[in-house]
Amino acid sequence: MQTGDIFASGTISGSSKNSYGSLVELTWAGSEPIKLPSGEERTFICDGDSVAINGWCQNNDYRIGFGSVVATILPAIKSNL
Repeated sequence: MQTGDIFASGTISGSSKNSYGSLVELTWAGSEPIKLPSGEERTFICDGDSVAINGWCQNNDYRIGFGSVVATILPAIKSNL
């Protein structure tokens, strides 16, 4: 692995479609595309896509989080192996 590699370690999802935690779950492994606001349908993340991840936890007294992490998916580097 190298810096920037995408690594899928799993998600914590619920049992209903509105609680799924990953694109592969939301698209049912690519067989059910999701519609973007632009009208485009997608099943997987593609080269050139930007991904933003935000996370936090809160109760009535506090909210903690790690801010926003944003990255753009680049094409794989072709190897001469």
